[in-house]
Amino acid sequence: MTTNQKMSNFRWAICGLLFLATTVNYLDRQVLSLTWKDFIALDFHWNDNDYGNITATFSIFYAFISLFAGKFIDWMGTQKGYIWAIVIWSFGACLHAACGWATMRLTGIADIEALRAVTKGSELALTISTISVWLFLACRIILATGESGNFPAAIKVTAEYFPKKDRAYATSIFNAGASVGALAAPLTIPILAKNMGWEMAFIIIGAIGFIWAGAWLFLYSAPAQSRFVNNAELAYIESDKEESAEKSETKTATEEAKFSILDCFKYRQTWAFIVGKLMTDGVWWFFLFWAPAYFSELGHPSSSGMGQLLIFILYLIVTVVSIFGGYLPKLFVERMGMHPYTGRMRAMLIFAFLPVFAMFAQPLAGTSVWWPCIIIGLAGAGHQAWSANLYSTIGDMFPKSAIATITGIGTMFGGLCSFAINKGSGMLFTHAEELGDAFTFFGATGKPAGYMIVFCYCAVAYLLAWTIMKVLVPKYKPIVKD
Repeated sequence: MTTNQKMSNFRWAICGLLFLATTVNYLDRQVLSLTWKDFIALDFHWNDNDYGNITATFSIFYAFISLFAGKFIDWMGTQKGYIWAIVIWSFGACLHAACGWATMRLTGIADIEALRAVTKGSELALTISTISVWLFLACRIILATGESGNFPAAIKVTAEYFPKKDRAYATSIFNAGASVGALAAPLTIPILAKNMGWEMAFIIIGAIGFIWAGAWLFLYSAPAQSRFVNNAELAYIESDKEESAEKSETKTATEEAKFSILDCFKYRQTWAFIVGKLMTDGVWWFFLFWAPAYFSELGHPSSSGMGQLLIFILYLIVTVVSIFGGYLPKLFVERMGMHPYTGRMRAMLIFAFLPVFAMFAQPLAGTSVWWPCIIIGLAGAGHQAWSANLYSTIGDMFPKSAIATITGIGTMFGGLCSFAINKGSGMLFTHAEELGDAFTFFGATGKPAGYMIVFCYCAVAYLLAWTIMKVLVPKYKPIVKD
């Protein structure tokens, strides 16, 4: 008997590892966005459209590979699958540092100073930008291949180590790594790039992932086999099984059932998750990739003290508010007696209203740069809180054998949204800048009008997504495979 045994809390150590992996994931992703405008573009003569092409290609490849990454994690298992993912993306992150050397070799230019000295707009400048963009694209594809495994693996681990009522909270904690990574990025990456070169920024940040892989190999195993999980904690982790013991025969059969990728598309629950990702993921990636450039347009580049402070405050808001987003459904369940899924959907509706403020970011930018900083921070917090609960709906309705696969499918569609927004934004901003005052939208002209268009989409995306999800799955309905 383990009635009087004090429960261990190793599940939170595992959650901490997931948090660190997600932090590293977003640090690696942010190095380019924080160095391209002030460092890399000067070397390779990039414009907004070049950067948009790189981020869009990353997004589309991330989307494509995510469809198979989740299935790979389900097949390989969380321990080995996670190791493969982080080693691949860390290698890809470090490889970016070789793009300058490779560009010089391919163009026959002796050094970086000579690259910069090439006349802007010349044929040689175009050759340099084209070659360098393709090299960075290759590195981003490797990065995307590895990074696509992070969330399917993390969501699967969360389902293994936490009962349903705690999953949104655990997910919000590890998902906060995205915000913390974005928070730490402006405090570290521009400094590394300024003092050691942008190449070392990629190498140093990328190398952290290899250290994490060693810790994961040492600490992780399934709860029932873990030497760090005692019987009391294991009983708590598996409490959902006890609560549904009367349905154990059907439940066990479903938990062990194999779901092909095509099988998953047969369920409305899958399509509800797809809609939630498809309509909203691009918003977060837009903030992640374009916020530093936006503040630079407002006169505060990421290499300046003010630019770094703005990005830091933005993601500090995201981090603090989003963690509460995972705790809110837990309050609904424990204080109001709601079913976990019902509590999650209510929390998602509440957080869907935060991005509405995004439509005021551009109009208030002329008053103070702090207004868009705070507004984008609140919108980003809304996304992260929404995302934590959205991921947890998979564990509510799908068996563990399908969780990573469903996560990968949804991530693929989220990547498609990100591709559309990032590619479209790069083209839109370049076009708006060329037209100048002739391009107008809601009182803004030129490139600010382009930002206004994207901010308006960000404002309404979540409420539209929630409404469609509710129509697809009006109430809790778990998957039972025959």
